[in-house]
Amino acid sequence: MRTVDRGCRRQPGGPLRPENYLAEQPFGQVPVYKEGTLCLFESGAIVLHIGEKDERLLPRDEHGRARAIVWTIAALNSIEPQSLAMLFLDISCGDKPWFAKAVAPFLERRLAHLAAALGEKEWLEERFTIGDLMMVEALRSIPNEVLAAQPNLTAYVARGTARPAFRRAMAAQLADFIPDHPVA
Repeated sequence: MRTVDRGCRRQPGGPLRPENYLAEQPFGQVPVYKEGTLCLFESGAIVLHIGEKDERLLPRDEHGRARAIVWTIAALNSIEPQSLAMLFLDISCGDKPWFAKAVAPFLERRLAHLAAALGEKEWLEERFTIGDLMMVEALRSIPNEVLAAQPNLTAYVARGTARPAFRRAMAAQLADFIPDHPVA
């Protein structure tokens, strides 16, 4: 495994980061996106920026654009906080008897609503957009046994992660952490 060691320091309670990382990402998180002199943080902002450059991800028509943006925000505000709460609590409190009752019902309700909105469609709207990109990512951290209650969401995540662009991005990300990992 490669480590970042030159010009890096450990944030209190966190991983090793480059010395200037907090100037680029004030919260010390990932991601940070750089394009020329532009430096962005927060995945939603990054996806919106990239979407602006490619109408395959962010439609140019007013309705399509608004719907892609609303699904992006829904992924970040309605699904991801619930899924991350479940993940973090499972790691720290998963063996406690109250865990399943405290967290799972909230996430399960959100997933049921999302599953109903998706229905039998391939994507949330007429075609794949930044909304699907963010929603698939938000759903990926949910344990399979929880997501399995909504078979259409399980299939949706499988479609999203089978996309060649997803596979290339994942391979590139893993290459930063795993020596000799092939980049597609």
